[in-house]
Amino acid sequence: MTVVYTFAMEVGIRELRARWSDYLDRVREDYELVVTDRGTAFARIVPIAGGRALDRAFAEGLVTRASLSTRSRPSQRTKSRGTVSDLVAEQRR
Repeated sequence: MTVVYTFAMEVGIRELRARWSDYLDRVREDYELVVTDRGTAFARIVPIAGGRALDRAFAEGLVTRASLSTRSRPSQRTKSRGTVSDLVAEQRR
């Protein structure tokens, strides 16, 4: 299925880098951007129809968000002597 946007713009990569936020605002307004490098088109930036796929899956109940886990921490901290590189060298022996 090919979607044709009513509003399309061609922009060079240098211009896109210089005014990135402005061009993303245009995409939000339903523009399609065709990015060119020395006059040759190599990419398209288009708005996502219907939002992100993951957001749609949450809304449709296909997936659920993970619950916050309560991970326990060790009761004692390991006390060490010396530098980290000394400890690593010791563990490798």
